[in-house]
Amino acid sequence: MDDRLFRNAMGKFATGVTVITTKLGEDVHGMTANAFMSVSLDPKLVLVSVGNKATMKPYITNAGKFAISILNEEQKDLSAYFAGQINETREIDFYWFQEMPTIKEALVNIVCDLHDAVEAGDHTLFLGKVTDIVIRDGEPLAFYEGKYRELEDSKRVK
Repeated sequence: MDDRLFRNAMGKFATGVTVITTKLGEDVHGMTANAFMSVSLDPKLVLVSVGNKATMKPYITNAGKFAISILNEEQKDLSAYFAGQINETREIDFYWFQEMPTIKEALVNIVCDLHDAVEAGDHTLFLGKVTDIVIRDGEPLAFYEGKYRELEDSKRVK
């Protein structure tokens, strides 16, 4: 099967959009990811998938901790910036949470200690042990078939 067929099939799975961030020394790094999931309640574990060639991989590995910000529907610009789709350097005004950089006004900010890392094909699966969470109200930034989408409330007719 060719790569495009596989990518198109995976694009049929609607996801939210996250920005993964970490701090190593004084350097802050971030990347957009929609490959995120909860794994376990006891202990509280989450997973992010990072390409083995991504700049972010050694930063998470060496920092030993990372943060996840689940973006709201008004944060497309930040998603594009951290995905490398905007070719300019910006000063990001991070929300510092438990000494970790996170995205301000995101629906959720999660701080994790690195629990494990598993190489899987051309990606590394980083398991994070959740140490703290902040939740805010709002609507999610959704991604489907390679595009941002808006969610609609469907009213059931009785």
